[in-house]
Amino acid sequence: PQGRSKKKSRKHQRFMERRALLEQKGLLSPHWRLGSQAPVAEPEARSTLTEASGTTAPRCGKVPKLKQVVSPSLSPSTSLDSIARHHSLLLSQGNGSSKGAQTSSPLLRPCKYVAIDCEMVGTGPQGRLSELARCSVVNYEGDVIYDKYVQPELPIVDYRTRWSGITKQHMKSAIPFKAAQAEILKILKDKIVVGHAIHNDFQALKYFHPKDRTRDTSRIPVLNQRAGLPVRASVSLKSLARHLLRKKIQDGCKGHSSVEDAQTAMELYRLVEVQWEMELARSLPPRPPSPLTDPTTDSIQYMDDRYWPTDLTTSSL
Repeated sequence: PQGRSKKKSRKHQRFMERRALLEQKGLLSPHWRLGSQAPVAEPEARSTLTEASGTTAPRCGKVPKLKQVVSPSLSPSTSLDSIARHHSLLLSQGNGSSKGAQTSSPLLRPCKYVAIDCEMVGTGPQGRLSELARCSVVNYEGDVIYDKYVQPELPIVDYRTRWSGITKQHMKSAIPFKAAQAEILKILKDKIVVGHAIHNDFQALKYFHPKDRTRDTSRIPVLNQRAGLPVRASVSLKSLARHLLRKKIQDGCKGHSSVEDAQTAMELYRLVEVQWEMELARSLPPRPPSPLTDPTTDSIQYMDDRYWPTDLTTSSL
């Protein structure tokens, strides 16, 4: 222990001497202290020096200032602004960008929201295997942006017309599954996707969408609450539409309309969007602090030679 104490003392002395040298050369403000937010030098980034005043010094021995990283986790007292920031960060990450637009509304970019519904037919032994036969995608306003019939990869055994609305006639204009899949996934990329029991649609597409960008109206307790139904109950789209939108869907013997179902799912989501997004934001797990930005990190590690420019470590200190 005594040896470690002496080593620490020598490292601290060498650090203080180097700091004094930086102050003499005008590369560091004299009022800078370890107790304040110290500029942390990364080994690979030593091309410019940022002083405490924010000005950039000429290229020489360098200690760059590390930018503050804002954690996307939200506090329990989540406001609409924080939801907007949460959404903005979520969507900007999907685009590969590190900057999210700051807005005052949780309805950030309507073009980033889509709703989807698929109709399936039966293939395989006794038609028990479900395969995609029609897919419809609508935007935030409910306008149709995709609606095509799809030819399954296996021969159709059961058209399930009573529920799917698909007939043999529709398959004449159907496109191959692989082509449809590529087109649909291109639309869904980086989007927040709304749907009812949406895991069935993703299964038909042979696709997994990121969970944090998926909004399943069959799993939003707020909708059940508003409808006066048990919070944890699995309620059909038809029932929610009747209770909350005063709308009749999936009526008649001609089967479901995937366009109508997708539009209805989006309407239901928009009905409780603000409240639901607030609850999602509050449930976000906190992000652990970064060792480079955590103010409680022991600054003794920055005394090591590897954090100092070569011209200083080889000087006559």
